[in-house]
Amino acid sequence: MADERQKESVLPACMGKGQQLTELVDYSADSIVSKTILDKPSGTITLFSFDRGQSLSEHTSPYDAVVQVLDGQASLTIAGQNQHLPAGGIIVMPANVPHAVNAEERFKMLLTMVRV
Repeated sequence: MADERQKESVLPACMGKGQQLTELVDYSADSIVSKTILDKPSGTITLFSFDRGQSLSEHTSPYDAVVQVLDGQASLTIAGQNQHLPAGGIIVMPANVPHAVNAEERFKMLLTMVRV
């Protein structure tokens, strides 16, 4: 049990305090920035900002992942199908299905991975 607790973390700014997600991570030129909000054995919540032209190459994950676009517009490919999500959009990337992320314009997203 002690080992599991050591792997857990919570962003202190969010512990018991309301925050504006888009203000917790800044854009950085020619970069992808990530900030972990919650990391527990049952899953993670990570905030990302992508500058225009940045991408995550195609990969798979053994867990379902929920993407919520907070700012801008995300371009994702899931199982070879292109998906465009504006701010306010949400999509579930199924476990073990190839997916990629491409920033045709800069955007911020919240990624929630559920480990079950």
